[in-house]
Amino acid sequence: QVQLVESGGGLVQPGGSLRLSCVASVNPYSFYSMNWYRQAPGKLRELVAGITRDGSTNYADSVKGRFTISRDNAKKTVSLQMNSLKPEDTAVYYCNVFLFKDYWGQGTQVTVSS
Repeated sequence: QVQLVESGGGLVQPGGSLRLSCVASVNPYSFYSMNWYRQAPGKLRELVAGITRDGSTNYADSVKGRFTISRDNAKKTVSLQMNSLKPEDTAVYYCNVFLFKDYWGQGTQVTVSS
């Protein structure tokens, strides 16, 4: 049974920062790529950032230079540091892993508003 539990969302002003974390119950954790997706109201879910088992990263163009994904294999966590947040970053953020199928966390709300 794969479980993903996100935390760290909230309300922040434009230009502010938030750090999201996801704890994954998948073994062996270090073997799998981990991803963060987001879904804004009325929009499709989109890939925000991904990190492979060897630490290679990829980002959506809209967040490059502002967001940083990282992982801690010992703690089985993946984090998303979000800086210089914009109102358009407002969405529910989901942790994701693909293990024969997609697994998703419950999501954490990020709201960027003054």
